[in-house]
Amino acid sequence: MPAYDPNNVFAKILRGEFPCYKVYEDDHVLAFLDIMPRAPGHTLVIPKAPARNILDIKIEDYLHVARATHKIAAAAKEVFDADGVTVQQFNEPAGGQVVFHLHVHVMPRLDGVALLPPASRKEDAKVLEANAAKLAAALK
Repeated sequence: MPAYDPNNVFAKILRGEFPCYKVYEDDHVLAFLDIMPRAPGHTLVIPKAPARNILDIKIEDYLHVARATHKIAAAAKEVFDADGVTVQQFNEPAGGQVVFHLHVHVMPRLDGVALLPPASRKEDAKVLEANAAKLAAALK
């Protein structure tokens, strides 16, 4: 497996080099909205520890990601009045991974409403700001 690249986009977000629509942060994880959401409230949960994916993350670091994912999924279901939540995580190109810093997708879902195709459209900044503020408030 290739080595972790500290110049990936999520590492740059963690270092503050790129902005994000933050909804949650603690000592171990950062969660922010996907700027090309497949559903309103589509959130990415990432470890602060450098990890390419689930195949190389230390279990202790992954447990922090899992706990945050659980917390965010529950809040997103409530905030976005969702009927369910899709949680996805991809590993390596063959597994569908595109950004090589471990991340978990949390997508609130409504009955009968399909997810948008991946990376199909960039959401308006005002919508992202409003959605981030609602979700962040529920996670405090």
